[in-house]
Amino acid sequence: MFKFGDQKTLKVGGVEIGGEPGKKSTVLIGSIFYSGHNIVEDERRGVFDKEAAEDLIRKQEELSDKSGNPCLIDVIGMSEEAIKRYIDFVAEATDTPFLIDSAVPSIKIAAMNYVEEIGLEDKVVYNSISPESKDEEIKALADSKIEAAIPLLYTPNVTSANARIGSFNKILPRLEEAGITKPLIDTFVMDVPSLPAAAKAAIEIKKEYGLPCGSAAHNAIASWKGLKNILWKEAKKPATLIADIMQIILGSDFILYGPIEDAELVFPGTFIVDTAYRYFSRMKDELIKL
Repeated sequence: MFKFGDQKTLKVGGVEIGGEPGKKSTVLIGSIFYSGHNIVEDERRGVFDKEAAEDLIRKQEELSDKSGNPCLIDVIGMSEEAIKRYIDFVAEATDTPFLIDSAVPSIKIAAMNYVEEIGLEDKVVYNSISPESKDEEIKALADSKIEAAIPLLYTPNVTSANARIGSFNKILPRLEEAGITKPLIDTFVMDVPSLPAAAKAAIEIKKEYGLPCGSAAHNAIASWKGLKNILWKEAKKPATLIADIMQIILGSDFILYGPIEDAELVFPGTFIVDTAYRYFSRMKDELIKL
């Protein structure tokens, strides 16, 4: 396993993210109210099954308590009205910090303004900033009190770790401009070929800057439409777990593991890796110093 040296541990709403492998627990982030989520009845208006949503949140919290792996919730909205309703619900249902997330920047900006209005900016992570983020998004962040965000190291060159480092270098000045002091670096997984490059970029960034790194590794399997034809229908779940675990084994600090329903799959697997590494980290002569 790796020994990176000086590592930064950032705190969001009481949850610590980042550090030396074997001396910290991997943070797991489940997504709720995503496109096609079966608990959502009207994604434009934000109408959903509250009992089912609360059950999912409780299950993630229960697994977090048992495993010792901290958790966050990725709250995804398809409209300004919807994401505000989701924020109200999550804030009332749990003390767990959460991400505000949408494919549409104006929805994220509206959500950011809303969490400040209701005084939750310390519990929120803005997801995400990329090299392609517009000036209006950066300005809105700069005008806000939000300190935590996910810089997404997007690149068209999905199999290159160096291209991700290039994206990181482009984003760094924008983070300062936006007033982001707690960056959680997403090294960008889009498909299976991108998994090694994302992991290597995380290693390099942790080695050089000591910043927490992770990814939405489940994208590697979610984007592979033909997997069930190559293998079998049920292969998707274990394949997703392996994509997540691969990043953790190679030193990542957090994983956006996808649908919150997958908590029962991801938490036990992560717990096993973290526990094994915790013992291994005590054997200093076995560590690979970077």
